[in-house]
Amino acid sequence: MIGHYSRLHWRNQRACITSAPNIEIKSWLFDGRSLTARLIDRCDGKFSVKVLSVYRGTPFPDEIKALNLTMRSRAIIRQVLLLCDGQPLVYARTIIPISSLRGPLRGVALLGNKSLGAILFADKSMQRLPVEAASVSARHQIHMPLPITEPIWGRRSVFILKQKSVLVSEFFLPELFNSKTS
Repeated sequence: MIGHYSRLHWRNQRACITSAPNIEIKSWLFDGRSLTARLIDRCDGKFSVKVLSVYRGTPFPDEIKALNLTMRSRAIIRQVLLLCDGQPLVYARTIIPISSLRGPLRGVALLGNKSLGAILFADKSMQRLPVEAASVSARHQIHMPLPITEPIWGRRSVFILKQKSVLVSEFFLPELFNSKTS
């Protein structure tokens, strides 16, 4: 599992100018607004979060690097699907270092089916580091909750809230672009 996820080639926005296949995908990858808010607007209020897992574990090596953690660092790992009218549109994986579970992020591990974006974007002091994007082929599906049969795109950002960091990775499932309301 670690090998497949770590082989994703995360690139900055400039490097994705020619690699992302179309403007619609780029607009989802590099939109600086809350993904939750954008999905709520798109879903006419039929937005929901389905928790797949929340556990204490070791992040993947590239996640450790993105958060400047040591290799043995432990974190809360939260994996969810973001749904529109019951249809999964986004798979999200959040890494919350144990050291970040104090202060404003202390309740993040207990969110249940609530959106993390609502907490992050509600705090005006929140900082978001530059977005990175990656193309994910079907061979990477080992870390996905749903099998994928075509390449998809994902993005990730480190968010800093009162000097506490969290890494959020969001993978856009094909249905996001195949439905008539994208």
